[in-house]
Amino acid sequence: MPIKPPPHPTGTTPPPIPKKFTPQHVAIVMDGNGRWANERGLPRNEGHRAGETALLDVVAGAIEMGIPYISAYAFSTENWKRSPSEVAFIMRFSTEVLNRQLETLKSWGVRIRWAGRRPKLWKNVIEQLEQCERETRNNTICTLTMCVNYGGRAEIADAAAAIARDVQAGTLKPNAITEKTFQKYLDEPDLPDVDLFLRSSGEQRISNFLLWQSAYAEMVFMNVLWPDVDRRTLYKAVEEYAHRDRRYGGATDKIPAQTTN
Repeated sequence: MPIKPPPHPTGTTPPPIPKKFTPQHVAIVMDGNGRWANERGLPRNEGHRAGETALLDVVAGAIEMGIPYISAYAFSTENWKRSPSEVAFIMRFSTEVLNRQLETLKSWGVRIRWAGRRPKLWKNVIEQLEQCERETRNNTICTLTMCVNYGGRAEIADAAAAIARDVQAGTLKPNAITEKTFQKYLDEPDLPDVDLFLRSSGEQRISNFLLWQSAYAEMVFMNVLWPDVDRRTLYKAVEEYAHRDRRYGGATDKIPAQTTN
């Protein structure tokens, strides 16, 4: 039986937002670790260490608010361009975090999933991610998708290549390909569209994250570095989201219609 996450140390509780205005899927770009560390005269890796607590607290906040899906951008396909020492640290630290927090997340009823490419990703990272998937596969409170060696364009290109192979094999007809068909070839085909796209650090770009799934996402950019984020940041983002007018391409004329006598 899942247990509730502990309350925030300040006693702050979630804002009273009706369920119909609460996002079902929140995508998070955890940005600002390096800047947070450098501002304190620390190496960039210390920022990554500090970000572990932020992610755990945000997941706790998501559970409090009844948000069933969280996707976290942990390592992108472009992050291999960073220094070899930083990449090596992130790879080692990723396995340590997953190993360290697995039991806590399991106790909260969190299901862990992995989205991303296998090539180049360290074998022990893959093994740890797959172990987390296996051990949490029956949890239903919240799904945390860890996007590791992930890129939105890479995901779409890989899906297109898989579709091309099936067309060539004769198992899929080209004129039968729809958006729903395409989604079945994505890394996590059951992942719903992103409702709220949240990025920390003040940067205002999506950085190749969940491109397909974020077609109609509401973007919220928070001017706080990731290690300083906690569930209260999520609360504020969801409050802003709840006040957005989501029309999905539709529009309503709010000017009263003219009447004639």
